[in-house]
Amino acid sequence: MPDPEALTARLAEAVNFLPDKPEETPESTLRALWLTAAGQPASAERAMELELPELDADQTATLETLIAQRIEGVPLAHLTGRQRFMGIELLAGPEALIPRKETELLGHTVLGLLDEMGVDAPLVIDVCTGAGNLPIAYARHHPGLQVLAADLSPEAVDLARRNVGHMELEDRIELGVGDLLEPFDSAQWHGRVDVLSCNPPYISSGKVEQMDGEIAGHEPRLAFDGGPFGVSIVQRLIQDAPRFLRPGGWLVFEVGLGQGPVMARRLGNNPDYEAIRTTEDTNGDIRVIAARRATARMDNGRIRR
Repeated sequence: MPDPEALTARLAEAVNFLPDKPEETPESTLRALWLTAAGQPASAERAMELELPELDADQTATLETLIAQRIEGVPLAHLTGRQRFMGIELLAGPEALIPRKETELLGHTVLGLLDEMGVDAPLVIDVCTGAGNLPIAYARHHPGLQVLAADLSPEAVDLARRNVGHMELEDRIELGVGDLLEPFDSAQWHGRVDVLSCNPPYISSGKVEQMDGEIAGHEPRLAFDGGPFGVSIVQRLIQDAPRFLRPGGWLVFEVGLGQGPVMARRLGNNPDYEAIRTTEDTNGDIRVIAARRATARMDNGRIRR
């Protein structure tokens, strides 16, 4: 039987635990790998809730292999195939960005706006959907909600589709492959959306290669590269969203560190939007911006609604 304390100490010494996944510690990592070797794959958070089973010789060898891979920099979620997001145990893999704790701020902001709006059967669009974690969280927490979700990567959408099936939400989440809002750009959806959300790529192109090897070497670049200044996707989204949002509907998106104040000011100067709100993380940095589509604005002296 392997010694959990010795293996935990080994991981603590050899692995560079990154701050963007605070749930991953030496202990939770060892427990998640142990359960995976035993045929009970679990996220780091889920692993802390379960008892560790006895391992036979083959399972012990599998655990050693998993530990070696983790030490080499393979992300834990890729080894276990699991990641928890907003309390939901999701499937994970190299096809899409691993859902992060920081993105739960975006999810909770959207759910709060939906509660505030009080719509019985709201329509939400989520773009850059990755593994489908946000649409699934919305649908799980709001029974009457319908979600349209899309990603430019077919591989990411395949993973999202598996997650939707895993959660048995096929009748409430529609997935598409395409660039931002392109899969849903038809009169059927124009002016009807209550909330449009996005966790976009927001790392500047020049900084992507400087990211930790665990990220740059294993997760898709498409999920990080936000163009020369990191805001190319957001700027397009701000321009295109009013065509889809109903008057009073909300555009909500995540921003990178330092981008929040500038993007909030830009939205405040955009006549298509009103009631700009920001959500800060525990360090006081703006990480989520919400902007309501204006119910009326002036165009050449005439009111447009």
